[in-house]
Amino acid sequence: MTPPEGDGPAAAPIEPVDADIDHPLLNAVFDGFRDRGREVPRLYRMLGNAPAMLDAWVQMAWPLRSEPDTDRGLRELLIMRTALLTRSSFEWQAHWPAAVRAGVTEAQLEALGDWEGSSQFSAAEGAALACADGIVIDGGASPGSVARLRELFTAGECVELILTVSFYVCVSRTLQSLAIEADPAAAGPALDVYSRLIQ
Repeated sequence: MTPPEGDGPAAAPIEPVDADIDHPLLNAVFDGFRDRGREVPRLYRMLGNAPAMLDAWVQMAWPLRSEPDTDRGLRELLIMRTALLTRSSFEWQAHWPAAVRAGVTEAQLEALGDWEGSSQFSAAEGAALACADGIVIDGGASPGSVARLRELFTAGECVELILTVSFYVCVSRTLQSLAIEADPAAAGPALDVYSRLIQ
């Protein structure tokens, strides 16, 4: 949208902070990557412009990733479906290796565009994917889909799955708003599959 006359030029894009920055809150997050010789992810460097917000982000994201009782593969499957529905190429590419390591098959990933018409998914996976679709597409899972989920999972596990999808909708929207896209030069099948599924 063109700004109204008199408002001046559009604001400059937000730039990521330097990965070597020395800041107490940022060090607590960045050192986990730097100490292992890994690059600090661009998303974290962008969020590093607001150190307290990055701290809050990882306080949610890291336990959600590592501490739930639900199967990691199921949660990665939901993250991949969320990435597909929200058109987040970065999220799809970033989570492809984790999904495969956690036992999600490439056939399942290929079938995520029409999971309801596929035989690749168990009843439990289908119930979780139906909830994910409701959260992303309709703004919230329906009482019926949550009731079906509850037949197959404990109350705590249901909360974990619902939170996983809801958080990764936030991740997708943040990535898109900060113009963080997938790396087209990265090797592997992830972007080829993604491109086919979003056509």
